[in-house]
Amino acid sequence: MVTEGSYYLYDALDEKVYFKEATILVPPQWNSKDFFKARTESFEKAHIKIDNANSANNTEPYTKQYGECGAEGEYIHFTPEYLLNDTFIQLYGSRGRVFVHEWAHLRWGVYDEYSKEKPFYFSNGRIEATRCSKNIEGQFYEVTAGGSLQPCRIDPQTSLPYDGCTFFPDRNQITNSSIMFLPSLDPVTAFCRENEHNSQAQNMQNKKCSNKATWTVIFEDSVDKDALRSLKPLESPPPPPSFKVVQRAQRVVCLVLDVSGSMEGARILQQQQAATHFLRYIIEDQASVGIVTFSTSASTLRSLTIIDSDITRETLVQLLPKRASGSTNMCLGLSQGFQDNGDVLGDEIIFLTDGQATDNIDGCAPSAIQSGAIISTLAFSDSAAQALTEMADKTGGTFIYASDELTSNQLMDAFASLTLSTVGTRTSDWFNGTVSVDQTVGNKTSFVIIYEIRFPSIYIQSPSGSIYTQTNMSHDGLLKTVTLNIPGTAEPGDWKYSIQTTSNQAFTITVTSQAAHEDVPPIIVKTHMNQQFNDGTKPMTVFAEVSQNYRPVINAEVWATLESETGSVHTLQLLDNGAGADAFQGDGIYSRYFTKLVDGRSSLKVRVKNQDVQTRFAAPKKSGAPYVPGYVVNGVVQLNPPKPPVSEELLEVGNFTRTATGESFKVKLSGTTPPNFPPNRITDLSAEIQEDTVLLSWTAPGEDLDQGTAKSYEIRWSFDLDMLRNSFSNGHVVNTAAVSPHEAGSVEQHSFNLSFPIQNGTTLFFAVQSEDEQNAKSETSNIAQASKILHGPKPPGVSNPGMNLTVLVISLCVVIMVICFIVAVTAWAVRRRNRFV
Repeated sequence: MVTEGSYYLYDALDEKVYFKEATILVPPQWNSKDFFKARTESFEKAHIKIDNANSANNTEPYTKQYGECGAEGEYIHFTPEYLLNDTFIQLYGSRGRVFVHEWAHLRWGVYDEYSKEKPFYFSNGRIEATRCSKNIEGQFYEVTAGGSLQPCRIDPQTSLPYDGCTFFPDRNQITNSSIMFLPSLDPVTAFCRENEHNSQAQNMQNKKCSNKATWTVIFEDSVDKDALRSLKPLESPPPPPSFKVVQRAQRVVCLVLDVSGSMEGARILQQQQAATHFLRYIIEDQASVGIVTFSTSASTLRSLTIIDSDITRETLVQLLPKRASGSTNMCLGLSQGFQDNGDVLGDEIIFLTDGQATDNIDGCAPSAIQSGAIISTLAFSDSAAQALTEMADKTGGTFIYASDELTSNQLMDAFASLTLSTVGTRTSDWFNGTVSVDQTVGNKTSFVIIYEIRFPSIYIQSPSGSIYTQTNMSHDGLLKTVTLNIPGTAEPGDWKYSIQTTSNQAFTITVTSQAAHEDVPPIIVKTHMNQQFNDGTKPMTVFAEVSQNYRPVINAEVWATLESETGSVHTLQLLDNGAGADAFQGDGIYSRYFTKLVDGRSSLKVRVKNQDVQTRFAAPKKSGAPYVPGYVVNGVVQLNPPKPPVSEELLEVGNFTRTATGESFKVKLSGTTPPNFPPNRITDLSAEIQEDTVLLSWTAPGEDLDQGTAKSYEIRWSFDLDMLRNSFSNGHVVNTAAVSPHEAGSVEQHSFNLSFPIQNGTTLFFAVQSEDEQNAKSETSNIAQASKILHGPKPPGVSNPGMNLTVLVISLCVVIMVICFIVAVTAWAVRRRNRFV
């Protein structure tokens, strides 16, 4: 793992990028005195991951992206095989330029300029390879099963080359762009600018970024847009990058618990219930835990203690506070927590409070942030101090707003590590449900039922029919909890629970588990909002990623619940359909816009389930440097070794359930009325010409972004792509009187004839805008293109691009720096030949 480290961006004229430092995290089992001990470094939060892939032979470098164009990506993934085996340099290009390609994905949110799905397209009646720029020259051949070359054949259905046709670039090029197309070409050291950008190429860069050039996105839309415009050249080159090798130490957690008077009653009980569950079932063996309380004063109930037995766990549980009184001196609590821990660098502080400080939390928060501790804050109050959010955000912790409502169960969720299910309700009758335990989990499985008034009757049935009742469970009358611990590994399948009560009371049931096998990662869910603060001028997006060890889990049913501090609850089904807020279809990342913004803090919870065996694993969809099957050298194609075959078998997942809690977020509307958002931008418009009929297809947007039903569509076409892109209203209008929009997410199709016969060789461009009831219009859709090609005596020609010299240099210092980085990492890998963590 490599953290982002720090880097310089400077000299917008010479486009130079330097890194200053990087941190490398090595596995705990490596023995060396040279490693720095640290807890702050986290593999999950790394920007560059060096790890085995999810299947054999899958060595392609790639970057995980699921934001909009210009948004930062999640991480870069290199495999040890890629770094250790120099054969991959021939297949993908120098590691330095590949890193620059991936860095552009990660930092600047640009996309690939090649396309595996649409490698060819028509331009002015001729077949072109999808590339940027068109100045890249090459030849077109099919590679037979025996490894020989033959001319490409044309598919009569599409009038484009069959799938086996490949574009082989010339090894030597006069142009030096673009690195987002082929970083493997030695002359390529530049990104495409607008004056050479191939806006017609049907690649992801054009689709996601409104046909903008890569360079335009970097300078106008990326996180560094302001810095790139204002930074000046350094007077002298900076020193070489430095590398720090660190090793993860054992986890250290200090519970800093509020016992002030405002915590008395239900809050102190919920705190005790959640902390008990954490200490008994969640915190790892050999971790260290301390407990500090604060109110008018602060005290240490237990200094750091190693979790070495169940007796130790129970001792800590018995020390948890049960009474509350006094004022809320948060600074005293923080200070006591740091004092108890000594050197707190990398330690975790779980700071649980009602959020209403009687001292000046703003005064002590800066020193807490500078301490080096990871501070997660859990707040009951709807008026929790802003400093609690800042401490979590700036130290790498999380901020969770917990409702006082007994059915919310947010504290239990916040303390849990892998939750199969968490449900709350209020009833005076039966409360029934099902939890699916899949093959990837099952160890240390526990059912925890929390009740409000009276001990209920509880029945839990295993998939094979075994019945567990109160006699099999432990009951804590003071905590009002009932717990069933499943011995060994829980039986996979559907577990059913039934709870009966004659009193009208609130219940919650939380089911947690751990991985069934050490060498088989469990299916996990990660969720977050794209913003932690919103003023109502822009919509918010909910993300939930369902995966197993980099392998996407698709076709799951995913629901997000967003609950505000005022009690309003909104439920959204998140979609993986590649439309609306969702970036890619079938990548295991489920998304939806959140439009029902209300002032105040809100919490996020996501539930995932598969009860009808529709869910399955899929091959990852990712941005990354492409494998090059060969090059043209002196007019002759020289084939590269074949890429190792990668198994993309779609495996069935089986029934499972998961629950994940995201960070809380805050909304402060700038106006007095809730914002009205227009329909979302259509991003999957496609076009086809059948004789003289045009057929358009797209996914329906909503009345408000991707929810509801839009009022109408406006479709326009042109012979000129740039005209539609820059001036949609000047395009030719298509009659849409007969088109009635369907609900968001539906498949839309519209066929029509133009007012003139479409000539052979003609290429047309189409775009769509939608409108809502308040006459708010969406952004212009992606621009779809279609060509009419009728075969004559000869198939249409395949053009070889001309030459246009345009210079945009990515400084060699980038490549030199990256090679230094790769050499350093490779040296460690060669010496250890072990998995990076």
